Amino acid sequence: MGVRFAYHLSLFTCIALYAQQPLHAQEKNLVPYVKPIIGTEKMGHTYPGATVPFGMVQLSPETDTIPYEENGHYNPDVYKYCAGYQYADKTITGFSHTHLSGTGHSDLGDFLIMPTTGKLQLNPGTATHPESGYRSTFSHDNEVAEADYYKVKLDKYNITAELTTSNRVGFHQYTFAEATDQAHIVLDLMAGIYNYGNKDVWTFVRVENDTLITGYRQTNGWARTRVEYFAMSFSKPFYQYGHQTYANDVYRGFWRKFDISHNFPEMAGRQVRAWFDFKASAGEKIKIKFALSPVSTEGALNNLRTEIPGWDFEKVKADGQAQWNKELNKINAQLNSEDEMVNFYTAMYHAFISPTTYMDADGSYRGLDQNNHKAEGFTNYTTFSLWDTYRALHPLFNIIQPKRNADMIQSMVAHYNQSVQHMLPVWSHYANENWCMIGYHSVSVIADAVVKGNAPFDADKALEACVTTARHRSYDGLGYYIDKGYVPEDKSGASVSKTLEYAYDDWCIAQMAKKLNRQDIYDEFIKRSKNYSNVYDAASGYMRPRLDNGTFRAEFDPLKTDNQGFIEGNAWNYSLYVPQYPAEMIELRGGKKSFSKHLDSLFTMHLPDEFFAETEDITRDGIIGNYVHGNEPSHHAAYLYNWTGEPWKTQERVRMILKKMYRPSSDGLGGNDDCGQMSAWYIFTSLGFYPVCPGSDQYILGSPAVKEATLTLENGKTFTIEAPGQSDKNVYVQKVTLNGQPVTTNSITHADIMNGGKLVFYMGAKPKK
Repeated sequence: MGVRFAYHLSLFTCIALYAQQPLHAQEKNLVPYVKPIIGTEKMGHTYPGATVPFGMVQLSPETDTIPYEENGHYNPDVYKYCAGYQYADKTITGFSHTHLSGTGHSDLGDFLIMPTTGKLQLNPGTATHPESGYRSTFSHDNEVAEADYYKVKLDKYNITAELTTSNRVGFHQYTFAEATDQAHIVLDLMAGIYNYGNKDVWTFVRVENDTLITGYRQTNGWARTRVEYFAMSFSKPFYQYGHQTYANDVYRGFWRKFDISHNFPEMAGRQVRAWFDFKASAGEKIKIKFALSPVSTEGALNNLRTEIPGWDFEKVKADGQAQWNKELNKINAQLNSEDEMVNFYTAMYHAFISPTTYMDADGSYRGLDQNNHKAEGFTNYTTFSLWDTYRALHPLFNIIQPKRNADMIQSMVAHYNQSVQHMLPVWSHYANENWCMIGYHSVSVIADAVVKGNAPFDADKALEACVTTARHRSYDGLGYYIDKGYVPEDKSGASVSKTLEYAYDDWCIAQMAKKLNRQDIYDEFIKRSKNYSNVYDAASGYMRPRLDNGTFRAEFDPLKTDNQGFIEGNAWNYSLYVPQYPAEMIELRGGKKSFSKHLDSLFTMHLPDEFFAETEDITRDGIIGNYVHGNEPSHHAAYLYNWTGEPWKTQERVRMILKKMYRPSSDGLGGNDDCGQMSAWYIFTSLGFYPVCPGSDQYILGSPAVKEATLTLENGKTFTIEAPGQSDKNVYVQKVTLNGQPVTTNSITHADIMNGGKLVFYMGAKPKK
């Protein structure tokens, strides 16, 4: 396979082993095709640890302690550690319980646990001198990463670490190969991802008894007011414990009456590391259950007792993998090779990690207003990376996860109701709005669901939230956009990207208003949706930054990204971003023939490094020609040939992108997975169609990479895609039928899928022109 993991069983041996597990009727054993190690090297920013679908706990190893800042300045090396783990590293510092998957910025890494032996060390040490701290060297030869299971040998201590999870509880199992009276469990409450000196606001630990501790951690990071509570239960009693504080606090009160550092049942401070000591016999397994809650330690305890009442590690692992198998079986696909099967089902795995559950087992959660609420009739979610995921992930959910997607929208509306700005989420993160990226793409997600009939919520109130958000004049140049029809670059940076994305979002609002018979809202926002044309410069042929006085900015390089009026893309890529009006955009840019030539050159030209050297989230790994697949703004670009009368070029390009940007290896993603968006692109494109414009009911046809795939829908129906003759050479579609009838357009509708049936692509080696 050419895969850089150290697995000692063949894939088919693994499948045979999984066959021993109980399965639901008609389910196949798809878990062995999931390789969480994919994307853990370079730019993928995924993590290899354990989590269940959309789980609140993401229990995964950390491989370094890179600080966010050095000498008061941003440390660019930290960018590699958005998920806490880099495949190329040689040491592990511990295992923490919260992670973001595939993001281009970071936070979390809460409650790091590290088992050690020998002399107690509380400093993590350094990668070059691991002996100076509690970290350990490890080898990928002794590492296993599966869906909801991670295993590694900590060489320094000869301890085998195993991790699995339920939704809200992380389950650790540490096997001590040698007998010792000095077995330690270090709980590092200072550790975190994108850490800096004052990120930890406060931590508190309470020793309830000799097997149970509770506490919380408050941080000021990407989520600036975040409190996470925990309950930690050991499988055997510890015989002593203690902690050390590292903050130089001026006032310490009268706690000096006690020796609070050893065997004192309360620990508190801004920077705390605790330890718990055990005596272990050779081969003994010390187990830890670690539950989280956004509300209280009482909530964490209830989550622990509700989800994992016992100590059977293998049962929890089997239950978690059964959950994954159920979700993976929503698409039963056959592809050309074992590698492609791994790519496909790992993409499904990554697509089903987030958004993440954000409520206790009883429905309680911390709201954006920092008060406690209870989700009535829906699951509350967080981790909404909407600038990325509105494009393909949420449209995918509308097909195969419609109930979850509707709950996610209710979570967005709850966010709006609790927002002091009265806005829908931009980037929702642990009862916080972090305002990352641009646009107001919640409206795209909501409109897409309403237009497609997946709206078991108050759609009129959701429309009101969309409209109020889109009228918020103080938000990111929006007042200028409302008044002038564009965002002026000299008033608000990334102005062209903002103008184009606002115009698309406004079109989405118009479509939802039309569906709900709100003509007044439709008229207002369909007019705003045309604002894309106000940043088109006919002289240069590109979308271009415009100034407050109405003129286009003189300094302009269409190949450069930094300081050109765009975000995560250049004019070449963003000038293709008018998903709501592709035909109008093509006409504006000189017609089909001219536009097709431009699109050809996007994929075939060479973009020198100098044009993206100042942008950390664009690297050579994610670029084909000048097409930046590693970032989202051009994810629809290859499908635009369908509007130039050359669909065979779409077919050729998308199959090429699948091969070049996705591989079954640790460095197998050409850019940040971005909470599943890169993976959702892979899934849609492999099935043979893509939502170029979420908010419409249309999916644009491409070239399927599956031989056959059956989608099991929540309405009880199935939708099957077949591609007779499909191969690496036969990428061109000769004809398409739906339920035996010819498809005469380059699209199918959402209803075509949800009604069930069969879509057949007849493939060949030559373009059908």
